[in-house]
Amino acid sequence: MIIVTAASGQLGRLVIQQLLQRVPAGQIVAAVRDVNKVADLAAQGVLVRHADYTDPASLDVAFQGASKILLISSNDLGQRVAQHRNVIDAAVRARVSLLAYTSLLHADTSSMALAVEHRATEAALLASGLPYSLLRNGWYVENYTGSLAAALAHGALVGGAGEGRIAAAARADYAEAAAVVLTSTQAPAAIYELAGDQAFTLSELAAEVSLQSGKTIPFQNLPQQAYAELLKNVGLPAAMAELIADADAQTALGALDDRSGTLGSLLGRPTVTLAAAVREALA
Repeated sequence: MIIVTAASGQLGRLVIQQLLQRVPAGQIVAAVRDVNKVADLAAQGVLVRHADYTDPASLDVAFQGASKILLISSNDLGQRVAQHRNVIDAAVRARVSLLAYTSLLHADTSSMALAVEHRATEAALLASGLPYSLLRNGWYVENYTGSLAAALAHGALVGGAGEGRIAAAARADYAEAAAVVLTSTQAPAAIYELAGDQAFTLSELAAEVSLQSGKTIPFQNLPQQAYAELLKNVGLPAAMAELIADADAQTALGALDDRSGTLGSLLGRPTVTLAAAVREALA
């Protein structure tokens, strides 16, 4: 039985849909805090169980009969390590044959502040003795295409990544990769550095948006603190704004570039192109 945690989220739902193409629905468990949010998955035959990263007892019940677990990282910044340890400990008690974790691209060497909690989680997973796979996901291209409406409205794409190259991929690509790893008949690798086939700069993204929209959208690069303040001014919590601005600053130094081609190889096809992602977002 394959357990997908945080299955009501955007990535979790996509993983479930990919798993449904590979294994019977009755072999898939959607582990979620609010079971009412996944009634549609239950209607497809997926087993639905309550699971809260902060409640070890709920995890023990949710993981009953588990053979493999996908731990989708929590979005509770500052609390994630403790929450992830609860999941790892419950997986140990369940004696699973694989625990896969959605980490960050090059988490072991990344200069991003965002990498700190991922490194700590990876260390806890390694110390657990469980068979594991680290799915070190790069940036979602949706991190950018999701805000294209604002860029078009304001006439500029704003960020702080300079000319740093970003090997982003679609969320669906990462979800499919997770499903491939979870259903592989061969022993999966311990570490997968997952990123898009073709890296791009934010200037190149702006150029693609300009081309497809017919409207000139330049890229405006801001210093790290100025970008953080802008993000706060548009309503982001201060901690999140600082992390995003730090991520852009580190991206300028190469933190999100990757030339390994691992994701495309795992999928057996090219990753979604920047042009296709922009086209879908503008449609």
